[in-house]
Amino acid sequence: MTFPDITPDLKVAMPGLRGRLLANEVLAPLTWFRVGGPAQVLFTPADEDDLAYFLKNLPSDLPVTVVGVGSNLIVRDGGVPGVVIRLAPRGFGEVETEGEIVRAGTAALDKRVAEVAATANLSGLEFLFGIPGSIGGALRMNAGANGGETKDILIEATALDRQGNHHRFTNAEMKFTYRANGLDPSLIFTSARFRGLPAAPEAIRARMAEVQTHRETAQPIREKTGGSTFKNPPGHSAWKLVDAAGCRGLKVGGAQVSEMHCNFLINTGDATAHDIEQLGETVRARVKAASGIELQWEIKRIGIERT
Repeated sequence: MTFPDITPDLKVAMPGLRGRLLANEVLAPLTWFRVGGPAQVLFTPADEDDLAYFLKNLPSDLPVTVVGVGSNLIVRDGGVPGVVIRLAPRGFGEVETEGEIVRAGTAALDKRVAEVAATANLSGLEFLFGIPGSIGGALRMNAGANGGETKDILIEATALDRQGNHHRFTNAEMKFTYRANGLDPSLIFTSARFRGLPAAPEAIRARMAEVQTHRETAQPIREKTGGSTFKNPPGHSAWKLVDAAGCRGLKVGGAQVSEMHCNFLINTGDATAHDIEQLGETVRARVKAASGIELQWEIKRIGIERT
């Protein structure tokens, strides 16, 4: 499927644009599942000012979708209409420390932020070492692992609204909840400041090693996967509910529930986005029938079905 090419009109309307505009760019290679259709327009801004300029001049009726490193994402087979914005490490990937503060651009990998903090002998960010995403996603979904969450360390975040205006949000203003925040979903996070605590480097490295060992031994990290599929319902573990419903190893087309960790779906090689999403919905239905509990998707799903 291809969309009408609107990039020439956008370039005329934005002569000062420095970032890259691509028409009908396939998004599958940008996701961990390696599935999905094209973006009508894929925009990679040069930096925060370039992104603000783009948003100020973008027609208000054009849909905007933001993606990160694609580790917790399903792009549907029909693609994504409108503009998909992808922040790149060049321009949004810097990470630096000053005293007990760690500042990171939202394209910075969570793992790298943990590394930089460890090098500065700052603890509290070790849990980020076990999250295969970027800081933008961590802010959007209050990402957490191994007993830590983004809300535990954030001081403030900066963002641009749909009109290109700058905003700052304190930790309290983010209104964090489990795997979510309470802000307008159209906001695009650009950077964040975190607080670490001074600690012995050996203790920090030991904790990071524990986090890495847990990932390698408990999760199918070498498969084409999308991370945790469903949120843990209050008082329950999603994987235990999936297992109890008899879904471990369940397949739909080329998609399969992981045998290693059944809150992970994997692309066994030839899955479509439709296969993966249908497998997830089948699991949700079986869990509801077996336990009465309705699992909620943690993986973000964007785009339209192929027609």
